[in-house]
Amino acid sequence: MNNYTNSNDDNYQALHDFLRNFINIESITLGKKEDKWLVRFIGQLKNAEQSEYVYDQIENKAKAYKLSPILTEENNKHIVYFFEEFPIAKKSSPKTNIVLFVITLISVLITGGLFSTPNLPEKFGLDAIMLVINNGWPFAIAILAILGAHEMGHYIAGRIHGVNVTLPYFIPLPIISPFGTMGAFINMKSIPKNKKQLFDIAIAGPLSGIIVAIPVIILGLSLSHVELLPSQIPVDSGLQMEGNSLLYLGLKYLVFGELLPHPSTYSDIHPVIYWLQYFFTGQPFPFGGYDVMIHPVAWAGWAGILVTSLNLIPIGQLDGGHILTSIFGNKAKKLTPVILILMGLLGFAWSGWWFWAFLLIFLGRIPSQMKDSITKLNPSRKKISLLMLILFILVFTPVPLVILMG
Repeated sequence: MNNYTNSNDDNYQALHDFLRNFINIESITLGKKEDKWLVRFIGQLKNAEQSEYVYDQIENKAKAYKLSPILTEENNKHIVYFFEEFPIAKKSSPKTNIVLFVITLISVLITGGLFSTPNLPEKFGLDAIMLVINNGWPFAIAILAILGAHEMGHYIAGRIHGVNVTLPYFIPLPIISPFGTMGAFINMKSIPKNKKQLFDIAIAGPLSGIIVAIPVIILGLSLSHVELLPSQIPVDSGLQMEGNSLLYLGLKYLVFGELLPHPSTYSDIHPVIYWLQYFFTGQPFPFGGYDVMIHPVAWAGWAGILVTSLNLIPIGQLDGGHILTSIFGNKAKKLTPVILILMGLLGFAWSGWWFWAFLLIFLGRIPSQMKDSITKLNPSRKKISLLMLILFILVFTPVPLVILMG
């Protein structure tokens, strides 16, 4: 045990005496200049099942000394770090959120309008602008409702748990993006207390988003129609077909009574083998068959499914990464290489996965932070985690887009 040599000796001694009520303390270390923490207590909780209660008691005690504790586990030892009191994050101004939302609204209006208006007037003027707006608003409302529901799910869950979270920041991306936006995000300006809070905040977004996306896509599909696909790619043109998740295939079957796209023939391939191959590779392209020509609202709903699937990838700072950390703690990092390898293999079917793998290499380096990383999920949350796994399987889209050029 180290001797106290700090001007805060009396405070640390008082903390030591208090911690002995809950922890069998084995060693104490004072932080050096390069350490962010001031003092560290290592030992074993007398009752690990009461870790949530213990942390609350330690946190309340630390406030008297203007300190903030972190309770964690390293090398099978329970450790309490004390830091200088975490500063209270300033409330962010909603001006930036509002400006980005308005710009994104314009962006998705333009994108939806161009998607819905193949033949624009030759003269660009007020009539053309009104036509784009009139045709674009269903798509704009649909996609903003899905993205907004997703982020507000995170926001409300964060506020319920007392975590300082910002309002959603929408990201406009006109013309370049097929959706007119790169999505939205919220910023957590304080740390969740434990795995329970992290789990609740993480699942609230995908669940809220998909609850809105499903009726949107059903409505959109009901406004869509089935057409024959060309037998070959037209010269000097191209074809784009949205990818399939199990959920999207099921919803198309619900509306149209068959699996789409329907190939003109299965040749000598068994239908099950054909669909497995097509689902994971997007090949063979169903030339001469038929598929649904989706309405802009359905396109927005499909985008909602895609956003949900990408967010549920179990890695790094994505919702899926937070969920995995909530369940397995630091052991979740061991799955990162496996996930990246799988994404690399999927990249041979859709090259976009290589970009995502590259991006997630950096996101995977940022750990999920909690004040108390020892407290485990309760049984009800563990059951919900299985539902989230099922949801990920249902929404995952191996080949999001197939683009063929003539």
